Amino acid sequence: MNIAKYELLTNTDVTLFRFKSKGINGEIDKGIVYKPTKNNTIYNLGFGDLVFDQIQKEFIINDLIVSDNGDRNKVLATVAESAYIFSERYPERKIFFKGSTKSRTRLYRRAISLNLRELSKTFHIFGTIEDENGNIFNAPFDSNGDFYGFIIKRK
Repeated sequence: MNIAKYELLTNTDVTLFRFKSKGINGEIDKGIVYKPTKNNTIYNLGFGDLVFDQIQKEFIINDLIVSDNGDRNKVLATVAESAYIFSERYPERKIFFKGSTKSRTRLYRRAISLNLRELSKTFHIFGTIEDENGNIFNAPFDSNGDFYGFIIKRK
């Protein structure tokens, strides 16, 4: 993707990433994590502000904070870059992601749609739909679809 990205720091198994958002509200530490789901071939991508939890005495990723640092596209491009890195190391794994809110999930759908041609060179891209029983199913990606989340897999 031809969008500027932040420099990523990662652990040795490329499941944890860290970067600094730099914008109108200063520097904000961001974190990205890839965690296995109940299905060990699907990993959940989570990201948000990296904050110190005083109760747990450790850093956590808070995906509910609205940083509004004026660098949304650069942040999303950086998260996408982590997916390229993770899937290059683990091409057999699928990556699931969704927004912490419906509006964020729509934002991700728009970002995918705007970059679909480029992303499709590397990834199979699916939307996910949740049924009334809470089961999640893959569906063909549609730029106008109302999805629960998304699954990508390296080609």
